[in-house]
Amino acid sequence: MTTSNDAPVSFDSLGLPETLLSAVKSIGFENSTDIQAKTIPPLLAGKDVLGEAQTGTGKTAAFGLPALAKIDVSLKKPQLMVLAPTRELAMQVAEAIESFGKNMKGLLVATLYGGQSYQPQFQQLERGAQVVVGTPGRLMDHLRRKSLKLGNLSFCVLDEADEMLNMGFLEDIQWILDHLPETTQMALFSATMPPAIRKIANRFLKDPEHIKIAAVKQSKANISQFAWKVSGIRKITALERIAEIVDYDAMIVFVRTRSDTVEVAEQLERAGYPALALNGDMNQAQRERCIEQMKSGKSSILVATDVVARGLDIPRISLVVNYDLPGDNEAYVHRIGRTGRAGREGMSIAFVRPREMHSLRHYERLTSGVINTYELPNIEEIGKKRIERTRVEMAQIIADKDLANMREIVEAMANESELSITDLAAALLFNKQLNQPLQPKEDPKPRRETRERSDRDTRSERGGRNESRGGRNERGGERGAERGGERAPRKVKVNRTDVDWQTYRLEVGKEHGARPGDIVGAIANEISLDSSYIGAINLHDKHTYVQLPKGMPEKSFEQLKRVKIRRQSLEITVSDVKTVESTPTTDRPRKRQERSNRPS
Repeated sequence: MTTSNDAPVSFDSLGLPETLLSAVKSIGFENSTDIQAKTIPPLLAGKDVLGEAQTGTGKTAAFGLPALAKIDVSLKKPQLMVLAPTRELAMQVAEAIESFGKNMKGLLVATLYGGQSYQPQFQQLERGAQVVVGTPGRLMDHLRRKSLKLGNLSFCVLDEADEMLNMGFLEDIQWILDHLPETTQMALFSATMPPAIRKIANRFLKDPEHIKIAAVKQSKANISQFAWKVSGIRKITALERIAEIVDYDAMIVFVRTRSDTVEVAEQLERAGYPALALNGDMNQAQRERCIEQMKSGKSSILVATDVVARGLDIPRISLVVNYDLPGDNEAYVHRIGRTGRAGREGMSIAFVRPREMHSLRHYERLTSGVINTYELPNIEEIGKKRIERTRVEMAQIIADKDLANMREIVEAMANESELSITDLAAALLFNKQLNQPLQPKEDPKPRRETRERSDRDTRSERGGRNESRGGRNERGGERGAERGGERAPRKVKVNRTDVDWQTYRLEVGKEHGARPGDIVGAIANEISLDSSYIGAINLHDKHTYVQLPKGMPEKSFEQLKRVKIRRQSLEITVSDVKTVESTPTTDRPRKRQERSNRPS
């Protein structure tokens, strides 16, 4: 057994191919962690590995890099499979592997987990994904359906094996491993090594290299931890309020995927809070420029994923927002550790859905701290803050500027129009606050707490064998995903036949990664239009047709021209197209067929 806690070594000395080394360096990794330095060489040599290390020590790169080094991208068959205990961790691992393999032309990664429609997963597999990352229940389901074939699998990884054991996946794991080819190389990683995990290792691993990394004690930082229970309003609205009300020097917002970094940063931009996205698609120069802007104070909000933010050291960061909870508990410690550095005080706020509340106990235990309930600012507090900020701005202008000419103009306006100075000032103030009203809209009325639909998916995910039933989120299709799983208050249904529609053309389409939900969200948020008054949406490759009520105000029209979706300006124009058929977001007949064809 190799036990180690040595100083990290350079990735250049580990024998990885140049395509992987350049990708790793572009993400910002120069030196390997202890687990990576000890694991990569034996895996490259073809040995099985039993790794015992804490979460957050860099295990994904430890198995992902040597596994990618052996993949033949010309062979459109699964060659690497990773089992993860939760959908969040599966998504995180998949994104990390995509980042490591971004220079491998033709590499495809499929992510298979419960709570998502089968159709996109079928498509990923049919396109020839060489890497499959999934949760046990959904992997079993695809194996039974024969949509996942393992005949060419050369590498299999069990990540967070003890967590899978705790969630009741032991029999499922054994069932899956029994379907592997005899020649498959294995790697098993676990923070602890209970007897059941050792039993799996003894049965399925061949003469493994046992690598144990000693646990590193986390020093307790001066960080105040809070959790906001997601309810009533959307997460992006909550984030905008925090950006406006909380007193912070710089903020980092953690999201789950690369696309989320761009989407959240764009929505913050539209709301008037300039933000930078930091993700694995950026090269080293872009990443360094982004970090430099944060360090110098040119920017104050960074939206990032775990992969690229690992080891990030920006002393200005005084607030960490966990917009999406991490895939594993120890990652939470690493995230909030981005603040409270060099003896400073820090603050963290986690956005927690009801079904995720149990995670808080684990976070408190790991940080030896207390997580308090965060009360989101209400509209009265926001209104008072905006009015006070406006008063201070105006007082500063009066103190700093020569306003003699402006006074003469205002007095002349008042005399010529018989308007009072107060009325003119009120009109100017009204015009100034149009983009950010001094009196915000009321919050949605609180609704009776109901069990989230996605809870059913979580139960089936943990139950493994029940997962083939999918869940209500699957049947909800893309609309559920557009809201990030949040349940909006029930709205009064609009009779669309009573609306006088006009067709508009948007210069964004499928090639830019746009979805119907992106169109709805951008328009509804930008001009405060109820989504019920957004009609049919038809996505083409490079443009989109959307129906909106006739008579759009000129100001709203100009606002929409500047809105960006996936970094592409809408450039909205009136279209002569009369009939628009909505691009389908779900495949309901297929859903019914899937439910009728469940495996016994």
